Amino acid sequence: MINENNSPDITGKKIFFLHPTALVQNEVAAALIQRELEVYIVRDHMKLRRILKKYPSSVVFVTIDNGMPEKDWEAWIRAVLAEPATANIAFGIFASENNGVLVHKYVDLIKVKCGYVVIKPDTRNSIIQILENLKAIDAWGRRKYIRVTSDNEALTTINLPYENEFRKGFIKDISVAGLSCFFPEDPNIGKNSLISNIQIKLQSILLKAEGIVFGSRMDGLIKIYVIIFTQRTDPEVRVKIRKFIQTALQTRMNAELK
Repeated sequence: MINENNSPDITGKKIFFLHPTALVQNEVAAALIQRELEVYIVRDHMKLRRILKKYPSSVVFVTIDNGMPEKDWEAWIRAVLAEPATANIAFGIFASENNGVLVHKYVDLIKVKCGYVVIKPDTRNSIIQILENLKAIDAWGRRKYIRVTSDNEALTTINLPYENEFRKGFIKDISVAGLSCFFPEDPNIGKNSLISNIQIKLQSILLKAEGIVFGSRMDGLIKIYVIIFTQRTDPEVRVKIRKFIQTALQTRMNAELK
């Protein structure tokens, strides 16, 4: 049974790019990540098939020009859809050329839910088509932002300028909207406090932001602060946070795929 809090209707769907070309990975996947979609790169269709049983509401975009012959891709997709545990996977096809026979096969006969997308060097129209297909299947769910929890507190830290000194803390989780954190010594920051020049370290990434203390809660003996970034935070900071989140999620998925 799926925990309601982890339901794709709430958290959104996982999107797997299977055997993507460099263009797809560097431009298409990157564009989807910046639109708050949970994207993963996978290059082993056998391992992915096993993982899809764990995430049966996922989306899989298959690059049929890569990895193995197109006929083998057809057989693999049909096999995944024929298995009850993965029958609801939403497939999309990436191809380098518009082939009417293949479009008919995948869209009309196999009935992939995310279409047949021709990837050209100028990817703008392809990205628009992909986003429209993902919107049609409610890929975002009800969540607005992807959030990632910190696995290594020593590598995800925060420095807050408060009462004429910097208070170092550790980040519990982060999204482009804000973060939650705690401090070895509680600085007793009041709700709605505006804090400029927040220094954030995400492994090797150093960022500066402005935030408002939304509130706090107790987690055992530790006080957890929730800080919401203001609109004055540099948009490039959000771009880098999304990249960090995607890298962290990809690392965890790679571990599951082993």
